[in-house]
Amino acid sequence: MSGRGRGLGAAAMVLGVVGLVLGFGSFGYARAAYGGSVVQGSSMSPTYARGDRVFFERVDGTQVRRGDVVLFSAPDRYGVTANVMNRVIGVGGDHVVCCTGGGRGAQVIVNGKPLQEPYVKDGDADGAHKAYDVTVPKGRLFLLGDYRANSNDSRFFAADHGGTVPVSAVQGRVTRSHTALVLIVVGMLAGVVSVLVGLGLGIAALAVRRRKAVPPVPPAPVRA
Repeated sequence: MSGRGRGLGAAAMVLGVVGLVLGFGSFGYARAAYGGSVVQGSSMSPTYARGDRVFFERVDGTQVRRGDVVLFSAPDRYGVTANVMNRVIGVGGDHVVCCTGGGRGAQVIVNGKPLQEPYVKDGDADGAHKAYDVTVPKGRLFLLGDYRANSNDSRFFAADHGGTVPVSAVQGRVTRSHTALVLIVVGMLAGVVSVLVGLGLGIAALAVRRRKAVPPVPPAPVRA
C-alpha cells in the first residue's frame, strides 16, 4: 500500500476506535449515572405534576441534602415496588417540628429555624394539620411532599423511626439541570460521527490500494 493509503487506513482505524469508545462509553455512563421516571401522583404538585417526565441522578442517599427531591423505594411502607418522590426536609441529626403559625403562615421548624418553602402548594406548609416533633436518626431522612394536604409522607408513619426512611432507600436525586445529559448526547453523537468518518476513510484507503494494485495497461504497438 502506498504511503497515502497507509495513512488513510491508520486514520480510519483511529477514528473508528475513538468513535466506538465515545459512543458506547457515553451510553454506558448515561445508563449508569442517570435515569428517567414519570410522575404518577400529585403529592409533589405544583413543582412536579402528574404525567411530568423527570430525570434523576443515581446518587447514594448519603449525598442528598435538605431541599433535594429524591426518588426512594419503600415497598414495606407503601405496598408497591414503584419509587416514591418526596422532598428531603431533614437529614440525620436534624430536629424537625410542625408547625409555627397557622394556615398560610404556618412554617416547619428545622433545628429551631423556620424553613423557607416557596415550593409548597398554595403556600400551605402544614396541609394535614398534623403535628410532629422528630429528631432524625443518623443514616435516615425525613421526607415531605410539596402538596402537604395531599401527600402520604413521613408525617403518617411516626411509629417507624419517626416516619423517616433509611438513606439506602434512595434511588436517585431529581435534577432540573440537563447539562450533563446534553454532554452525554453530544458524546454519543461525536462517537457516531467519528465512526462514520473513519468508515469513509477506510473506504478511501481501500480504493487507493485497489487502484495501485491494477497494473498499467501497456501502450498499443505501432507499426512503422
